[in-house]
Amino acid sequence: MIGKISREKINEWLSGSLPGKEAQERMSPKNRHDFECRDDLREAAVLLLFYPDRGDTRLVFMKRNEYDGPHSGQISFPGGMRELRDKDLVVTALRENEEETGVPADSVEVLGKLTPLHIPVSNFCVHPFVGWTREVPQFDPDETEVQYLICPELREIFDPANRKSGTFHRHGVTLETPYFDIDGEMIWGATAMILNEFMVLTGYC
Repeated sequence: MIGKISREKINEWLSGSLPGKEAQERMSPKNRHDFECRDDLREAAVLLLFYPDRGDTRLVFMKRNEYDGPHSGQISFPGGMRELRDKDLVVTALRENEEETGVPADSVEVLGKLTPLHIPVSNFCVHPFVGWTREVPQFDPDETEVQYLICPELREIFDPANRKSGTFHRHGVTLETPYFDIDGEMIWGATAMILNEFMVLTGYC
């Protein structure tokens, strides 16, 4: 079972070939449609932020506030839409992470990126980046966007008992989907798909 990992180990994993779409699709809802990207496709970036905590390594998730939109109340990685002022998508990921979690961009080392993922329901192409801080961050979540943060140990994320599937209703649609049950929260959809690619990349999944 995976537990503590180092910055160097993550770098080693990211230096090889990515598992890509096949690994992502393992956690895809069964009725998810892989639509072609429309002309109005928007770009976004998220950050998988890892940090050491005593004998373990933790990963940061956030629970979004409820709002009138497709991702209301979901568990996600910190991130959001690219703005005109962002010179590249790395800047987008770091800026959004700082705005949502309070972790300063200059305290995060970006180690690499995973495979971009198209999200049909909002027509975003999401670019996932992997970041590292050398110590436990001082979090200050933005209350307008974030209900709370969830920072589980990797051993919990990789525990096979926490990989489940179920059926639930959302926005009038019945979804049958695999998900991760972490701290009593359901991590599904794009976040679960991105997470699974990282897990497959490590060779522990």
